[in-house]
Amino acid sequence: MTRLAAGPVFERVLTTRIVAMPAALDAARWPAGHVALRTAADEVLITPPLADARVADEHAIVLADGSFFGGWIAPALALAVLERECEWEVPHARPAFAQGMVAGLPVKLWLESERVLVLVAAPFAHDLAERFVA
Repeated sequence: MTRLAAGPVFERVLTTRIVAMPAALDAARWPAGHVALRTAADEVLITPPLADARVADEHAIVLADGSFFGGWIAPALALAVLERECEWEVPHARPAFAQGMVAGLPVKLWLESERVLVLVAAPFAHDLAERFVA
């Protein structure tokens, strides 16, 4: 999933989902090369998946999660679609995480200077592919 194609290439995105006390997630450090999306105060999605994820919360829930679909796209394409289809302001600083409705889809975005990770729940895979075109 690390390739960056000229056009969008979307596929199943494997993650590790961790639900834990917010303080435990605040203190956690993830390995280089992983993207950690803090989807809620008590939840993080990490991709690529971690073989051995641990946080300082003995009651943490750590699960392999294959319920997302998406991929890395060029920032120019992402911004073109977001300007056309997003009613909320996309963060200007990079890297940044954002989530909300885009073109009628609940989307999670990880924005970097050179690429953007776009994720949706797997049932929306076809819709994502239709909407994220130039």
